[in-house]
Amino acid sequence: MTTRSGDEQTHFGFREVPLTEKQRLVDDVFHSVAGRYDLMNDLMSAGVHRAWKEALVTAVNPPRDRHAFHLLDVAGGTGDIALRVVEAGGPATQATVFDINADMLAVGRERIASRGRENVIDFVEGNAEKLPFPDKRFDAYTIAFGIRNVPRIDHALSEAWRVLRPGGRFLCLEFSTPDVPGLDRLYDLYSFNVIPPLGGIVTGDRESYRYLVESIRQFPKPQAFAGMIGDAGFRRVSFTRMTGGVVALHSGWRL
Repeated sequence: MTTRSGDEQTHFGFREVPLTEKQRLVDDVFHSVAGRYDLMNDLMSAGVHRAWKEALVTAVNPPRDRHAFHLLDVAGGTGDIALRVVEAGGPATQATVFDINADMLAVGRERIASRGRENVIDFVEGNAEKLPFPDKRFDAYTIAFGIRNVPRIDHALSEAWRVLRPGGRFLCLEFSTPDVPGLDRLYDLYSFNVIPPLGGIVTGDRESYRYLVESIRQFPKPQAFAGMIGDAGFRRVSFTRMTGGVVALHSGWRL
């Protein structure tokens, strides 16, 4: 996916579409799969996505005492990451779940209500490229498997830097490129031949999962994405590959 500010065309999977159409197409994907999104994550990754998310929460490292801590979880509509963070933190840990998709947010609200966490987790609908929050509002910003679907990634990164307090941390969990010889071919075979049909069976939407697979291949390589994070103003930028490079956890600090 090519997403430079000012582009008139962007890659949607392996197709080129006008940048103005990208967000609508992404919205259509998540409207159709919202109700079974977490189930599909379990099936597609054989449950390994839970370990990836635990690594993200460990990196967030919310205080376990009474110090106030406020997380912004972007593209986190189902509330999965937010719930993990507030349960890992102390009584003053809060989270705001932010997502552009109302259907995903509805799933998240229901989940959080069932866990009795409405008092510490709230939900806001909007666009990651223009966050409706004041400067220096949050202690941490997380986005898990969502930034590759943002049409203008540079805008989203700049907004992340803006809303973080000095000393705040940006953390992004995203699919990447396998770095183990031979794994890339197996990964492609599995991704293109198993995931779309599985998505069709579970959600009734094969094409949405075809897009999700294709979008991974178009996302910048870890080094290139790290450069984009640095260009947004973050310092001490780093990334950690996991599961043979299938996923990378990116980090940057607002100093």
